[in-house]
Amino acid sequence: MVIPEVLAKQVRFRGVFGKPASDQTYDRGVTSPPPAPASPTPPSSAASPGLEPPHRYLALGTVMMGVTVAVMDGTAMAFVLPAITRELQVSASSAVWVINAFQLAALVALLPLANAGDRISFRRVYLTGAAILGLASLVAVFADSLPVLVAARVAQGLGAAGMMAVNSALLRLIWPTSLLGRGIAINSILVGAASVSGPIVAAALLSLGSWRWLLALNVPMCLLIVVLGRRTLPLNPPAHAGPLPSALDIALNAAFFILLFLGAGHFGASVKAAADRGAELATGLALMTACLAVGAVHVRRQLRETRPLLPVDLLRIPIFRLSIMTSVCGFGAQTLAQVALPFLLIDAWHTSAGEAGRLMAFMPAATIVGAYLSGRLIGRFHNGWLGAAGLITFALGLGAVAVLAYTPGSSMALPLALCGLGFGLFQSPNNHTIVMSSPSSRAGAASGMMGTARLTGQSMGATLAAVAFASHPAGAVSGPASALAVASALALVAALASGLRTRVEPGQGR
Repeated sequence: MVIPEVLAKQVRFRGVFGKPASDQTYDRGVTSPPPAPASPTPPSSAASPGLEPPHRYLALGTVMMGVTVAVMDGTAMAFVLPAITRELQVSASSAVWVINAFQLAALVALLPLANAGDRISFRRVYLTGAAILGLASLVAVFADSLPVLVAARVAQGLGAAGMMAVNSALLRLIWPTSLLGRGIAINSILVGAASVSGPIVAAALLSLGSWRWLLALNVPMCLLIVVLGRRTLPLNPPAHAGPLPSALDIALNAAFFILLFLGAGHFGASVKAAADRGAELATGLALMTACLAVGAVHVRRQLRETRPLLPVDLLRIPIFRLSIMTSVCGFGAQTLAQVALPFLLIDAWHTSAGEAGRLMAFMPAATIVGAYLSGRLIGRFHNGWLGAAGLITFALGLGAVAVLAYTPGSSMALPLALCGLGFGLFQSPNNHTIVMSSPSSRAGAASGMMGTARLTGQSMGATLAAVAFASHPAGAVSGPASALAVASALALVAALASGLRTRVEPGQGR
């Protein structure tokens, strides 16, 4: 088969990102480097003592508040878009930029802010991000027009990027190495819970008053994060090696992700644009082509840097590279499912919106259970096998949903719960490997790459969903069913990448 052969080559891959200084060190994925390492940036740091209780739990609570604010925003703001459309008297297509502006700003800023965290400390970047998010939320509360609201949302996205870019790097400082898997699992559980509770909180606030209360809630939360964070968050020693990223590198990074985001958006628009579907697809293809061209130039420039903005030095590490590939494919499959399910349940099966929402809730609820279980299993079993088992479970659930799609009225609760359980089992071990396979001096870059891989996978999933829908009649079962089948295949590719990690880090995770 072509796909396994391509992925197998990743284990001994040296051509694009260069050859590591020590194949033995990288291929084994050890958690602490041997004496006198040949490479100036070993693949992982020595064991971290972490913080002592109760300081550890106070710092963890501060980070958890930031994760809650950043994650809830996406799901909660989508729920109140109709209310924003009515109050500001704008079209629905224009109001979508309330969501897009936040996501695009966060995507563009993740890697530069992760690089800044390595240089000036994660705590400073995290708290600055929280302060910017709080101030921007205050501006958004009083926005009287869509342009003002969108501008405030851009600033909110930049602030949220400051927190997301160094989130896992802070966890690495907070938890001792032996308990880091548990800390990452707790973080995954919180992300799942925040995703589920976002629409619930938004509905409650909307029933009591205006959608502006949802934005106002961020202000005291961010203020509390800043006050507590100054006292509780650990301060990593800054790394000053190498020059600062140039303005051109930052511009290329921004251009790459903007083109990727807009290209995916045009592919997505082709789903609903029956009359202009060809034009939307052509525009999306042109933007994606430009994205690849900019990306090629960006990578070539980064290969010459000591501390690159795009961490190609970390991508030289086989275990890190395979983990990022696993993350991109895993989140791509998840996004495919999230896009396809509403079309299947509401448009094709004509299920009520309330019933569709209750069915889809099985997936994130089971993700929380899976994340809890994986947190208990990290350290007992190999992370590569844990991730592969979760992704195979995820793929089986997606395949079952794709088959049942052709039988309207079939019970989707069990296969959707299977999807969520598998996704939760994969996410924490994969994130743990990404964190532990990078040197402590590049913890910020690894944290930024984790967020970038997630957002890249989500963009890829949205693009693939658009292509699947565009190739089938509108409202037909075949469109979402084919998207779910592609999601299942993508989850299997991610499982294969995860399994291949056992060939390069035989000792880690046991």
